[in-house]
This record gives sequence, C-alpha cells and structure tokens, in this order.
Amino acid sequence: MTILLNLDHRGACGAETNTGDGAGILMQVPHQFLKKVAGAEKIVLPDAGQYGVGMIYASSDAATREQSRRAFETIVVEAGQRVLGWRDVPTNHASLGNTARSSEPFMQQVFIQRSPDLADDLAFERKLYVIRKQSHSAIRAAKIDPYWYPSSLSCRTIVYKGMLMPVQVGQYYPDLQDPDMESALALVHSRFSTNTFPSWERSHPYRYIAHNGEINTLRGNINWMHARQSLFESALFGDDMKKIQPVINIEGSDSLIFDNALELLVLAGRSLPHAVMMMIPEPWTAHESMSEEKKAFYKYHSCLMEPWDGPASIAFTDGTVMGAVLDRNGLRPPATTSPKMIW
Repeated sequence: MTILLNLDHRGACGAETNTGDGAGILMQVPHQFLKKVAGAEKIVLPDAGQYGVGMIYASSDAATREQSRRAFETIVVEAGQRVLGWRDVPTNHASLGNTARSSEPFMQQVFIQRSPDLADDLAFERKLYVIRKQSHSAIRAAKIDPYWYPSSLSCRTIVYKGMLMPVQVGQYYPDLQDPDMESALALVHSRFSTNTFPSWERSHPYRYIAHNGEINTLRGNINWMHARQSLFESALFGDDMKKIQPVINIEGSDSLIFDNALELLVLAGRSLPHAVMMMIPEPWTAHESMSEEKKAFYKYHSCLMEPWDGPASIAFTDGTVMGAVLDRNGLRPPATTSPKMIW
C-alpha cells in the first residue's frame, strides 16, 4: 500500500480532484483473513487452496443482485463445483468524487469449493476461469445485471481495485486495513487512461498484469485472436474450450485484452514467463549475445503468435511468481534501457 501511495504522481484524475482514473492491488488469497470474515457470515471455508474466492461487481439493487447470484450459482453447479456462500464487501465511498460514485458497483465476494476430482491448483484455476467467462457472458447477454463484472475469481489471487486514486484504495476497502490481510507478494497500479475512458472495470491490476503504456498493434492482435479461436483445442480444457469464447473482451482496454490472451496461454499449460515471452519477445533476430537456444525459442513461437508491440512496461504475477518485462524496443523506460526480463 505504501508503494501504491508513492505512485500517486503518475496516476490521473478528472476535473474532480477526488475522482481517479483507477488504482488497485492484486495479492495472494489471504486465507486467515477470509476464514475470519467468512466465519462471521456463517460460511465455513476449507483449507487454503481448496476453495476459490471471487471479487465481483454487481448492481446496488438487492433484487437484481440476487437474480445475478442465482444465475452465477447455476453456472457453478453445471461446472461441477459448489458455492459455499456470499459476502458483502464493506466499502466507504466518503472520499470519492461524484463521477466515481455515479457508476459505483456493489462489491461482493463469492466462495467456491473445489471438487475432489480436480487434481491440483491449476486444474481448479482452469475451472474457475471457465465459470468466470461463462457467467460474465451469460449475465451480461441476458441483461440481468449491467454491473456484473468478476474482477478476479481464483484460488491463488484476489484483486481489490476501482475507479479510485491511490490514497482512496485503503480508505474505500476497510478489508485492506485488517492485520490478518497477509500476502507474500502484491502488485499495485495507479492508472493514467489513454485509449479508453476511466471506469471501475478498467482499473488495474487485472487478473495477471498491471500495464503501463500502450499496445500499438492491438487491432491486429485482436483480429488474429478472433481468427484463431475457432480452431483452439486443448486436452486440459476439453469441451470447456467452447465455453470460454470469446476469449478476449473487446469492450475492455488494451491492457485487459492483453491480460485475456495471457491467461489463456497460461491456463492452457504454459508457464507464466513462457507465455509473456511469447507475447512480448525480445529483439532476437540480430541479437549478437543471445544464445542460439533462446533465438530458437523466439523463432518457433513467432510462428504461433504475433508480437504485442508498443511502448509498454508490464508487471505480472500468477500468485506464485512475479516478473516484469519491457517492450522489445525498450521505449518505456527510455530507449537507452535494453529490454530484459526481471525476476
């Protein structure tokens, strides 16, 4: 949170000085904290890793929210999982400007038990990903709840974010002030909107990344993803592959679209560093000191995916490892800095 406050200078706000472009934090699932607050709601959580938690935006209207919850629970049951319960996340919007308040969603958490047939965390993550994609598409398409948006749904990570300024994040979410809110890692971001208007959904971090800069090749990247997705196959996803389409949400910013593509590559079986290097390759063709093995890696993957280019710095995590990468021209920070992977 201290790091986030120190990023206040690079975020933006509108004409109202108390309405920010967005800020937030991504961290590991804080099991002790969630066990405590879920218990207060008469929800008994299993051991860490045996349940997933979703941070979900919803309508402030109780009837609409109940309808969307029932629709979500139906999708969870169809996926072979079980909803343990819901928690209304306490919030305090006293410091927010009118623009942020006018579009403020209701914040809620949902807890989902992992079924015994899912062998490991990644298999459960994959199932939660399918549930998240299905619920977002179905609830929005049926016009049940226009606010419905799962900012995270995972057994590894959780995201607290919003149309906030850095100083407002800890004020808006009292959860973040609790001493039991523990994590071995955290990813924070303060947004300066460029290609899209600020909104609660478009704040960072996303499910895997926080992004500074722009993806200039976005239109081509989107077109290639749309062209490929009808041919997608995966032994890990099986029949669920059709349920996650469309893979990318074109209503989102370039950062969200990048995150959509990255999470598919990771959940389809690649490590997080592998997937990032596929999407943002180094300038390898004339690199004199790069090993032939590494050049072969980039050459091979250039046949599978086009680069996502632009002046960009991307920090990423899956809840177990963290890293950061620059665009291959090293444009952010300045061009005097060579692109490198930082671990």
